[in-house]
Amino acid sequence: MAALETFENMLAQGRDNALLRYSLGNEYLKATRPAEAVVHLRQAVRQDPRYSAAWKLLGRALAETGALADALAAYREGIAAAEAKGDIQAAKEMKVFARRIEKQLTPGG
Repeated sequence: MAALETFENMLAQGRDNALLRYSLGNEYLKATRPAEAVVHLRQAVRQDPRYSAAWKLLGRALAETGALADALAAYREGIAAAEAKGDIQAAKEMKVFARRIEKQLTPGG
C-alpha cells in the first residue's frame, strides 16, 4: 500500500498529471479496486489523450468492473491513439483485448 499512499499524497499536494493518474490507476488495479482505478485512468486520458498505456489500462479496469461496452470503447480510443503516435505494439495488444470483448458482447459469443 505504500506506493498507493505516496501517489495519493502527491495528488493531494496538487501534483496532478497524466503519469501520476496512470500510476494511481495501476496501483488501484493491483489492489483489486478497479472502480477506483477507472476514475484515475479516465483522468489520465483526459489530460493526455495520446497516452496509449493509460488507454490500455483503462480498458482493463473497465472490463474488471464488468463495464464491457465501456471497456471496448476505451480500447478503440486507445488503438486510435496508439496508431496515431506509432505505438504499434500497444495497438496490437489492445486489438486483441477488444476482439475478446467483442466476442463476449456478441449474442452466443
